[in-house]
Amino acid sequence: MRTGYHDLMSDECDCTAGRAEGHPEADGGERFRASVPAMDCPSCAGKVERSVRTLAGVRSVETRPASGTLIVDFDPEATTTAAIRERVDTAGYAVADVETETFAVPSMDCSSCAGKVESALSGLDGVVEYDTRPASGRVEVRYDPGRATRGDVVATVENAGYEVIEGERESSSVWRSRRALKTGLGAVALLLGVTFEYALTGANATLASGFGRTITVDWALYVLAAVVAGQAILRNGWYSVRTRSLDIDFLMSAGVVGAVAVDLPFEAATLAVLFSVSELLERYSMDRARSSMSELMDLSPDTATVRREAPGTSGEDGEAAGGDEETIPVDEVAVGDRVVVRPGNRVPVDGVVREGRSAVDESPITGESVPVDVAPGDEVYAGSIVAEGYLEVEATALAAESTLSKVIDLVEDAERDKSERERFVDRFASYYTPAVVALAVATTLVPPLLVGAPFETWFVRGLTLLVVACPCAFVISTPVSVVSGITSAARNGVLIKGGDRLEAMGEVDTVALDKTGTITTGELGVTDVVGLNGASEDDVLACAAALERRSEHPIATAIVEYATDAGVGEREVTDFESITGEGVRADLDGINHYAGKPALFESLGFDLEHAHVATDGGLAVGDLEPAACDHGQGAYLDLVNDVVPRLQAEGKTVVLVGTADELEGVIAVADTVRPAAAAAVDRLHDLGIERVVMLTGDNERTARAIASRVGVDEVRADLLPDEKVTAIREFAADSEAAAADDARLPWNLTNGGVAMVGDGVNDAPALAAATVGVAMGAAGTDTAIETADVALMGDDLTRLPYLVALSQQANGVIKTNIWSSLGVKLVLAAGAPLGLVSVIHAVVIGDMGMSLAVTGNAMRLANVDPEE
Repeated sequence: MRTGYHDLMSDECDCTAGRAEGHPEADGGERFRASVPAMDCPSCAGKVERSVRTLAGVRSVETRPASGTLIVDFDPEATTTAAIRERVDTAGYAVADVETETFAVPSMDCSSCAGKVESALSGLDGVVEYDTRPASGRVEVRYDPGRATRGDVVATVENAGYEVIEGERESSSVWRSRRALKTGLGAVALLLGVTFEYALTGANATLASGFGRTITVDWALYVLAAVVAGQAILRNGWYSVRTRSLDIDFLMSAGVVGAVAVDLPFEAATLAVLFSVSELLERYSMDRARSSMSELMDLSPDTATVRREAPGTSGEDGEAAGGDEETIPVDEVAVGDRVVVRPGNRVPVDGVVREGRSAVDESPITGESVPVDVAPGDEVYAGSIVAEGYLEVEATALAAESTLSKVIDLVEDAERDKSERERFVDRFASYYTPAVVALAVATTLVPPLLVGAPFETWFVRGLTLLVVACPCAFVISTPVSVVSGITSAARNGVLIKGGDRLEAMGEVDTVALDKTGTITTGELGVTDVVGLNGASEDDVLACAAALERRSEHPIATAIVEYATDAGVGEREVTDFESITGEGVRADLDGINHYAGKPALFESLGFDLEHAHVATDGGLAVGDLEPAACDHGQGAYLDLVNDVVPRLQAEGKTVVLVGTADELEGVIAVADTVRPAAAAAVDRLHDLGIERVVMLTGDNERTARAIASRVGVDEVRADLLPDEKVTAIREFAADSEAAAADDARLPWNLTNGGVAMVGDGVNDAPALAAATVGVAMGAAGTDTAIETADVALMGDDLTRLPYLVALSQQANGVIKTNIWSSLGVKLVLAAGAPLGLVSVIHAVVIGDMGMSLAVTGNAMRLANVDPEE
């Protein structure tokens, strides 16, 4: 059975149906779907189609007057959805507004279940589009409120045999359900029947006879077991008949009814009880797999404490005095409201701290376990936990628009984009089930009719094949793994946008890293301090900080911050002057001082190429060692031939400090490399990534200096954005050539590809060109979250190897699930006609056992350690 969006009111499969309005297609185009209620005849449809086709950029137009649905594929660079709507209006027809709702349908846990729901929804007038997600037990429906109501949609789904519930149901509730109770009663009746047939034979009296059949106690108990335990099976089987679905419910219903009809009550009872137990266990295991998503949803509190009036002065306990507090549902918090968050509580909405200080655990969002200290002016995210202190947070977004809400929505939507293996499984299942059903019918009828073989024997073998014909475990093997992997990643601060991205990330063999903001922090910092001519490092820092304090240049800011952290003393500054492009000048304690580029001091008359100055021989920061000479008591350094060139060769910016007559010191400033960068690159190599490349627009010297520190395999510097795209395409071509022979084989785990890691905005073209685009530090950044294939919510580069490891393990789990479940089914299918496999084997091993096995295997993905 197919899952995902499907064209409505059509018996043919439209493999591209299912793109929401404005949703991108694989070829870069978009699809517009709309409800046009008045377009209810072929003549109306023709007018709409002719009008829309006049638009430039329209690739195809499909009208469906029976359902009043319009589908347009178009080039978003040539036209817009608004223009299409205008053309529909011009033809004399109005495009109806549609509503989108997501319904929880937990009992819809396989593709055959989804198929019945889809068939039912396709017959409801007013439904424009639907998306069934059996792995998460949800159905998203877009409908025209003028022709259908929410109640109509709920009734339609429930009429297909699946309950729609409000909120989340606990996984343990499956064992308290009516079906569990009936299954238990059926099991008791089955055991009593066996007892009367084999142990209490003397009490196994005849209750009635007629129509060529004798009804004994055991016979009655078997039939009772089949009726009670099989009630849900028979009901769902009837729904399958109504929707013309060749699924497990139809097959099991046919088996139970057929077994009773040919006087095999024990087989009917056994099938009904065991299959019901199998369904309950499958539902339980699926609920456990879905619980990870429920835990993600539970991160955001349901209520918020809001201070409606302006806060007063702080009391001794740090809390603001004055203002009325009110506890309200979090959905009612408006932008600008002051939200009170006390120690141990979760922040209910995204916002900015206006009062208070505290350490905040942001791991639910970023995955980073070390709490972050926040103060007035700092951002906080919904779901974060205030470790200590009291905060007043001004809401900057509604609860539904918080970073956490976006993550939850995107994780839920991730099931929509199927991986290549999922598509393979769906295609295979569409052939497998009819083939095995045909074999079951042949097994039941051919031997008795052709050679007079015992009908009962071959009926039981055919019945066994009917059980084997359902590919439930095989079909759920991939989506349950995808959901488990994606939700596990989300809990660790990694947002993966779909199963196809998860699969692709596990197959890449090249990782391209942007330099600034990815390998480096993107923030300047002091790396080296050298004292010259008797000046100590503290003297140099104090002098430089005093000179730079009034400058707004990023280098000046870095020096001032470093000096402040070092606790050096302040000096009196007068007569400050900024020398554009060169540095700064000011009087310090009445003496004229300079700080700036080497060129500034050359303009003051210093002959730096031949200058030797005394140093105290020590460095405050970095690994630079002074060269020993024979000039006096100290070591000496040639500024041009040693200190400055060596610092610049490391990609650092050099600032000289001194007077017009004497150099006092050298300070080096650079974009600091992330502490975890080298370890992350090493881990990527350990995981089998063949090539780790740095792409940067920075100069070659700086790029190579940083590359040598982190261990990347290749550096490409001085790149413009379009040149980064060219590099990505070159890497992709190399990867594709290496995997050309087996790139589309579903069992192959080394198809290759390129992952580009950047900031999600500046590197957008390269991210789009890569097989997988990964955005760094996406928390709070709408653009990065919405456009990247994968978003690392925090600035922790160690999440990149975790992403690769998780994706590789997910692919391994999917591979194991697919081939183990398929292998078991094929073995059972081969053994059933030979009498080597019984109904019990088929249900316990082929259905119940494999469903539990693939689900349990998928749940291992939740245990992938992000720190390894």
